[in-house]
Amino acid sequence: MPKTKNRKSRHSQRLSKGPYGGIELLLVQRVEHLGQQGDVVEVRPGYANNYLLPQGLATIATDHHKRMVEKHKARLAEIEKARLADLRSQAQEIGRQSISIEANVTDEGHLYGSVGAAEIVDGLKRQNITIMPEQVRLDGPLKEVGLYTVKIHLGPDVDAELKVWVVPAVGEGPEAAS
Repeated sequence: MPKTKNRKSRHSQRLSKGPYGGIELLLVQRVEHLGQQGDVVEVRPGYANNYLLPQGLATIATDHHKRMVEKHKARLAEIEKARLADLRSQAQEIGRQSISIEANVTDEGHLYGSVGAAEIVDGLKRQNITIMPEQVRLDGPLKEVGLYTVKIHLGPDVDAELKVWVVPAVGEGPEAAS
């Protein structure tokens, strides 16, 4: 009887198994809800092969990689500390800012549309502050004229509060009628 070849893929044979049957990986970057940079974590094979490894967020946890991380643990902590300091200073800068967004309004002060994350990002961009729309935390779209406090999520444990004024567009609203 001829020998049958093992049907496992070459990629999964190289991955080291953890004590719970998952795949052991070394995190290259901090991954939300998983671990910090330099941590050895055990994840399911699909999560490793389809997300962490292709995105470059983790690498295979070999003995060599583990030794290198131990050597550079202090350097990694220093880099992370500097990054958090930069994020906190950016949060303070955003906290000092206030942006105005003009919108078309009805006579009652309701907006014809709504103000969302994209408009807030554009308003900050005009003040030379660059963030991504997914960092803006809105409870819902802003649909009335007024002052709102909007949370900006910059990183783990780093949030800023931005004052957003939604005002009638020039030539709009009840004041323009008189």
